[in-house]
Amino acid sequence: DELDIVLERLGKQTYPHFEIVISDSKSKDHTKAVCEKYGATWIEDPSRNRADACNFALNQMDHDLVLFTDDDTVPPLDWVEKLIRWFDDPEVGAVGGPNFAPDDDPFGAKCADVAFCTKFMTAGTRYGAQPKGELVPITHNPGVNCAHRMANLREVGFFEEGCIGAEDVVLDAKIQRAGHKLFIDPSNVMPHRRRRPFKPYMKQMRNYGYTRMVANKRWPEIATWSHTAIGFFPPIVVIALAAMLYGGLSGGAEADLWFSLSGEWDLARVAFHIPLGLVSFYIGLSWLGAAIGTSPHRSLGTVFLAPLFVFLAQWAYGQGVIKAWREVRRTGGRAGEGAQIDDRIRTA
Repeated sequence: DELDIVLERLGKQTYPHFEIVISDSKSKDHTKAVCEKYGATWIEDPSRNRADACNFALNQMDHDLVLFTDDDTVPPLDWVEKLIRWFDDPEVGAVGGPNFAPDDDPFGAKCADVAFCTKFMTAGTRYGAQPKGELVPITHNPGVNCAHRMANLREVGFFEEGCIGAEDVVLDAKIQRAGHKLFIDPSNVMPHRRRRPFKPYMKQMRNYGYTRMVANKRWPEIATWSHTAIGFFPPIVVIALAAMLYGGLSGGAEADLWFSLSGEWDLARVAFHIPLGLVSFYIGLSWLGAAIGTSPHRSLGTVFLAPLFVFLAQWAYGQGVIKAWREVRRTGGRAGEGAQIDDRIRTA
């Protein structure tokens, strides 16, 4: 049903001269019939992951430009026109844009969108990136909303073979390594459905952490300090909760010790109040970051719940990072190859 929406919107674009290609990896639903309904090119694909599926289709295509999006988007009717206009400039190697939850997403998904787009706590995500300017240099555009020159894709060998996730990040790194430039058009927004709380949302974040870290092992230039730091978040949370429990049971939470710096700061008081102060700072920073973030779905309710959604995202992402560390130790640079890692049951 989501694919039906995407193809219907793509069929009504203001720029009509393009081909829609679906690389179908052994689906068991009516994908082929939906493609035929909208005149899309259906390619039967033997792959086990998105990177190989894209490569299988790209090797059969002959176009100057290639645009990418997902099956859970609501493409604006001028999406194609707004992306391809920038390629008149030969300096432009690729162009992308931000993506936010569509207006008809449920409240929980909008809370996730606000958490993705906070100013501080999830600043590493590119989903809600909206820098000032018409066309701004950038190091990565999410694959849900981007366009590339086919010549550049061929030059770098398309997507990294066997990549089970973060394939768009790795592709952008390869393109920049080849000397080509990436840009973002902040005005070309793609509505992209967010995962609902709580299990789908956390599973997506866990997979993000895992796939990004195994990709970082093979492509060190895409790594940032925050990808490693977030792996320490779950154990820090456990230690902080244990310290507060110890401090509370040992007298550190007595009523006369609250909202005061006077008195003796023994181990029990430190163990309870220092973590509590850090938790309060975390909540406040999450609220502030959400309030001044880029999500169009900021409201009293979504901003109020931002600390919860930010915490769940960082906890799950950190779990994924820890899982990746273990696998990298076992398998080295071959980690992150094989069947697609995803939070959804993919039929296409």
